[in-house]
Amino acid sequence: MCSLATVEGNQPHVRTVLMWFADNTGFYFVLLSPKKVSAQLKANPRAEVCFCSHPTDLVQTRQMRVMGRMELVTSPELLARARQDRAFLSQLAGRPIDDLVEVFRLTDCDAHFWAMRDILHEPTLEHVAI
Repeated sequence: MCSLATVEGNQPHVRTVLMWFADNTGFYFVLLSPKKVSAQLKANPRAEVCFCSHPTDLVQTRQMRVMGRMELVTSPELLARARQDRAFLSQLAGRPIDDLVEVFRLTDCDAHFWAMRDILHEPTLEHVAI
């Protein structure tokens, strides 16, 4: 799970989402077309995700922030796999969701890691292009 930030107009929107998978081409997310997040990403594909560890000792907290551009993926193979992997969403939605499934890929990424010990050093953290 991670937090996904989008922008609509000049208002940021953040929500928790499940990352589907990541590989050397980007970070993949399965979203549903009626949700506002889908419309926000289509209108402005710039996005940021934040993965955060949740240790029992707050000082051990680490996070990875990844900024990039979300692309709508239209591959029939990936869409079929997404429908299968997220079939449980149909039960939550109360109806089949196959026609609503969308796959977005976060690409052209800039990532950096942050830990509590970096609290005053964020401007000097190394950024990695992914």
